Amino acid sequence: MRQIVIQGRGGQGAQTAGNLLAAAFFAQGLQVQCFASYGGARRGTPVSSYLRVDERPIRVRCDIEQADAILCFDASLLEGRLLACAHEHTLIVVNSARDAADFAAALPGRRVLPVDGLGIARAHGLGRIVNSALLGALCRALAAPSLPTLERTVVAMSPRLHDENIAAVRSGYAAAERQLQETPR
Repeated sequence: MRQIVIQGRGGQGAQTAGNLLAAAFFAQGLQVQCFASYGGARRGTPVSSYLRVDERPIRVRCDIEQADAILCFDASLLEGRLLACAHEHTLIVVNSARDAADFAAALPGRRVLPVDGLGIARAHGLGRIVNSALLGALCRALAAPSLPTLERTVVAMSPRLHDENIAAVRSGYAAAERQLQETPR
């Protein structure tokens, strides 16, 4: 079973990203469990989306204590409670324009893949909506779900700006691809 935590702040789209990712995995024929946790019900408070994916039915109903991957919408959230669910092999994809070396120094022993989701979103006319770019990066880093499946899911579930969202997915995927080719695992 693969366990994924998506962390953001209220209004950034962490829950929407979790739902999109769950739908993409489900479209590939996998079993999915997706649930969210909110701090206060206002913009800016931490919001988490949790995802379990498996080929078999998922019967576990507790919080995720050991994540295989973390998608973090705000680098300032990479601390304490969020990192407590990361083990040495957890992949962390973070929305940041900072270099991977910066994270290696700040979080030694962690596999961190920074992707400038905000820069990608703005370049494709999405403003501050980073979901698509970060999901593209995460899907490349995990090698699942497939890029075409993610693209179809984003189009099916996005109310508008289909072309812009697909371009952001592809740019996020390409950004992760470049970094993965540059650094050994």
